[in-house]
Amino acid sequence: MSDHAQAFSAVVAQRRSLRAFLPEPVAPETLRAIFEDAARAPSNCNTQPWVVHLVSGETLERLRQKLPADFMAGRMSMDFPYDGKYEGVYKERQYGAAQALYDAMDIPREEKARRHEAFMRNFTFFDAPHVAFLFLPEPFGLREAADLGMFAQTLMLSMSAHGLGSCPQTALSFQVDLLREELGVQPEHKLLFGISFGHPDPDAPANQCVTKRAALDDFVIFHH
Repeated sequence: MSDHAQAFSAVVAQRRSLRAFLPEPVAPETLRAIFEDAARAPSNCNTQPWVVHLVSGETLERLRQKLPADFMAGRMSMDFPYDGKYEGVYKERQYGAAQALYDAMDIPREEKARRHEAFMRNFTFFDAPHVAFLFLPEPFGLREAADLGMFAQTLMLSMSAHGLGSCPQTALSFQVDLLREELGVQPEHKLLFGISFGHPDPDAPANQCVTKRAALDDFVIFHH
């Protein structure tokens, strides 16, 4: 394996969904560099169907207060439906990932209040100093949503290469009306998910979680 391939594999292996961050903000030049890397992601006919609202500072602190309060009050709004229900092996992987996370945080299954508290940290961005909200402009659909996913993966790999941590969060799409109001988002831009990111807290129990991956032969069908 070449040095370049080894370096890339190391960056890929380093990227995990981290759920605890230090308050130190990322330098502006680093922010620009990682988003410029993400802009190299492929897309259908080079349409580049992504709009990003990058939130930091006082605006982020306002959202850190408002999102949990709105969620607890039952005020939810989404641009894309989501029920979080899976079947078969996909359900097993979902449960396995949750179990790995709660084990890392030493939260037994019966301690529902602590599990709820851990879930609610989604809406305070796990204390991250930055969050990127990823929007898909109308009238784009499923194929272009895949392009936005490739953009997001490229973005998170660049974050890893710069020594940063990240967590893509479907939960951050649950209150899009509030976000539109706070951020002045155009109605034709539809929120897919958000990514909290920053310098990871190396001592946080949640960041010790490592999820299992399926064996290669479980998902690749080789044709000769």
